Amino acid sequence: MSIAELRRVTSQRKTALSRSERRLGERDNKAAALFLLPWLVGLLGLTLGPMLVSLYLSFTDYNLLQAAHFTGLDNITHMVHDARLHKSLAVTFVYVAVSVPLQLAVALGLALTLDRGMRGLTFYRSALYLPSLLGGSVAVAVLWRIIFGDDGLVNDVLGVFGVASRSWVGDPNTALGTVILLHVWTFGSPMVIFLAGLRQIPREYYEAASTDGASPWRQFRAITLPLLTPMIFFNLVLGIIGAFQSFTQAFVVSGGTGGPADSTLFYTLYLYQEGFGAFRMGYASALAWLLLIIVGAFTAINFWASKYWVFYDD
Repeated sequence: MSIAELRRVTSQRKTALSRSERRLGERDNKAAALFLLPWLVGLLGLTLGPMLVSLYLSFTDYNLLQAAHFTGLDNITHMVHDARLHKSLAVTFVYVAVSVPLQLAVALGLALTLDRGMRGLTFYRSALYLPSLLGGSVAVAVLWRIIFGDDGLVNDVLGVFGVASRSWVGDPNTALGTVILLHVWTFGSPMVIFLAGLRQIPREYYEAASTDGASPWRQFRAITLPLLTPMIFFNLVLGIIGAFQSFTQAFVVSGGTGGPADSTLFYTLYLYQEGFGAFRMGYASALAWLLLIIVGAFTAINFWASKYWVFYDD
């Protein structure tokens, strides 16, 4: 066989192989598209579609019973003068600013305790994670309302020390604090993440620091805290997003009113009242988009600021 014929046969084989590979690739693409189809239908039908409809409704007057009437920027103008909206924003900002750092501090403290290699670590880790699974439930919120009520467990304990009985959920000065405590109590998820981060820190760092005479507090500030900043950042972003979306606790503790005196009127609760209580769905849609903007702004600020305090071990 001449060199020209050999080249021709080789070229034909490469062409046939290329066609076979293309057919296999097309078959794989069709299979992948088939498996992705349910997700795409859900994305378009349950996420993007409702979001676009909500965006349109935010510029309308819609009460669920009549056709939506386009009103332009009237809903935005109403937001500027809505005193209850301003109150709900103030309550929500206080809730986020207090509950998220407290929850992260408790979670980090417990993670540091569990990282010492105590016996029964698996049991303690599971038991302490349990509140994160139950904290957002209606049953726990009802129980919380009873515990901090007039005849609740908190008053029974404080009565032993001579403290007068009071309704902690019925006092405007303390009602928000009880909901904050309920949020802090759900520390399990960030605790597990912190514990995983602590296990990734090389022990050689602590051995070298101990050799140099560094105290445990010094080791925590110079080694543990800097190397945990990626986990702190992750938990902080998720914690802020979750806190802004809190609804069940405030709804159950306040009986759906946001009281007493709107002291637990979370933004999501006010949105619910406007949409499903007053049937102002157009205004509620505008409130939903405002919440999206607020959460997006906080998330963007966190990512921008992270370059100044988050350190990666690379």
